[in-house]
Amino acid sequence: MDRRHFLQWSSALALTPLLLRQAWAESMTDMPGIDHAAMGHGLAGAASMPAADSLGLPRGLPLPSLSRLENHGAAGHLVGQLAAAPVKLPLLPGKPASTCWAYNGQIPGPAIVAWEGDEVRLRFTNQLSQPSTIHWHGMPVPAAQDGNPHDPVLPGQTRDYPFRLPADSAASYWYHPHPHGYTGQQAYMGLAGVFVVKSRHDPLAHLPEQWLVLSDLKLDAHGQIAANSAADQHDGREGQFVLVNGGWQPVIALAEGERQRWRIWNASSARILKLALPAHDIQLVGTDGGLIAAPRRIETLLLSPGERAEIVITGRFAAGQASALQALPYNRGKAMGPEQSTTLTLATISRSGSKATAELPTTLRPIAPLGAPAVKRVVNFSENMADPAAMFLINGKKFDMDRVDFTGKVGQVEEWDIVSQAHMDHPFHIHGTQFQVIARTDDVVWQDEPFLAWRDVVNIPAGETVRLRFVQRLPGLRMFHCHILEHEDAGMMATLDVQA
Repeated sequence: MDRRHFLQWSSALALTPLLLRQAWAESMTDMPGIDHAAMGHGLAGAASMPAADSLGLPRGLPLPSLSRLENHGAAGHLVGQLAAAPVKLPLLPGKPASTCWAYNGQIPGPAIVAWEGDEVRLRFTNQLSQPSTIHWHGMPVPAAQDGNPHDPVLPGQTRDYPFRLPADSAASYWYHPHPHGYTGQQAYMGLAGVFVVKSRHDPLAHLPEQWLVLSDLKLDAHGQIAANSAADQHDGREGQFVLVNGGWQPVIALAEGERQRWRIWNASSARILKLALPAHDIQLVGTDGGLIAAPRRIETLLLSPGERAEIVITGRFAAGQASALQALPYNRGKAMGPEQSTTLTLATISRSGSKATAELPTTLRPIAPLGAPAVKRVVNFSENMADPAAMFLINGKKFDMDRVDFTGKVGQVEEWDIVSQAHMDHPFHIHGTQFQVIARTDDVVWQDEPFLAWRDVVNIPAGETVRLRFVQRLPGLRMFHCHILEHEDAGMMATLDVQA
C-alpha cells in the first residue's frame, strides 16, 4: 500500500496516532522509492555514536550564566553588534578543541535584554563561509527585518536590523539563523541566543530569575560536532547530550520554600522535551508570547523545538523524589533512530537553606480572545517517503522561494487548522505574530483549549489537528514551517503574503 492510499484509509477509519505510527512503520519497507541502504547507514551511524559517558564532557558544575550583549545605546535605545564566526572551544579534556560556530564567540550567544518601547538596532556581520540571517523568533518586527531566507547576508557582509519593540511585547524570545538549506547546520554548530523583552509593569518582577537554554549536542569520538546522519535528516537531529546554558547536567541552587521564576527555551533542532520537577511545586505563568492570565499548577511541561515557557518553581524537596529538572520519555514518531526511552537528568536542584515563600499573584495580565475569523485555512503537514527530494511537505508542496502560498491582510483575524497527515510530530511556527490555540484533537476527538495564551510554536502530534487564530499587524512576507530544522531545510515551509 502506498503512502497516499494508506493515509486515505487511516483517515476513513479514524485511526489513533499510535496506530498510525505503527502501521506506517510496518509498511515502510514496502514503500517505493525509499533508499533502504541509506536508512541502514543512518541507523548504523546512530548506533556507533559514542556514548555520552565515554566522552568525558564535564558535568555537575554550577549552572552557567548567560552573558549579556553590550548595549552601546542611550536610554530607550538598544544598539549592539553580533558576529557569526567559527570558534574553537575546549569541550573535552585531553582532546583537541571542538570547532563550533558562535555569535560573538559564545555558545549560547549573548543574551539580549530590552524593554517595551525600545528602539533596537543590531548590526550583524557574517564571518561564515555560508549565507546566513538572524531571525528574531516570535518577535513583532517588520517583515523586512525578520531575517527570513529571502534576505540572506552573504559571507563577509554586514547588515543592520532596526526595529521598535511595541507595547505589551514583553516575553522570552530568541534569535537564530534562517537561511534556507543551512538553518539546521548553523543551529547545531552553535548559533542561537535569547532575547528577553521586559515590562515596567511586570507582576513577577520581585522573583529571582533563572534562564535555561536547552540544546542538543552531538559529538563524534574525536570531540568534534558530528555531521548529520541519514537518520538525523529524516527524524530530526538529536545528540548524546542535552545541555543547559551550554553545560551538561549543571547544578541549580534553590532554597526550601523559595520561589524562582524560570524562563525556559527549547533551542534544540528536533527534540521534544517533556519536562518535570518531581520534588517541587510548579506553576505555569507564561508561554512563547509572555505571561498568561493567571498561574496554572502543572506536573509536566511539553516544549517542542523553538517553544518557550515561563514557570514559577517553589522549592519543596519532597522526600523520595528526585530534586532535578528531568526530561521524561516521549515518543515523537521517529522512524530511523531510537526514541528516548529513559528519563534524562537535565540539571540537579541543590538545596541552599530555607527562605520565606514570596507571594505569587493570582492574576498576571488580561488576554482577550480574538474575534470571529474573516478567513479560514487548512495547513497539512505530510510526508512523501517515495520522493527523497521532497519528503516533507505543506499542503502537498515543497517550499519554493518564488511561490506565495497564501495571501492575507493586515488586521484580519485568520483561523488555521494545522493537520498532521504524518507519522511523526511536527511543531508548527509562524513568523511575525503570536497566535491563540482555540482547540485541538486528542485521539482525533476535538477538545477546547483550557486557557488562553499567546504562542508562536505549537506541536502537532501525528494524526492530530490544532486550530489556532492570529492577526498579522504588519505587512510583508511571513514564513510558516515545521520547526524541526532538518524538515524546514528539506522544504516543510511555506509563505503568507500579508498585504496592507
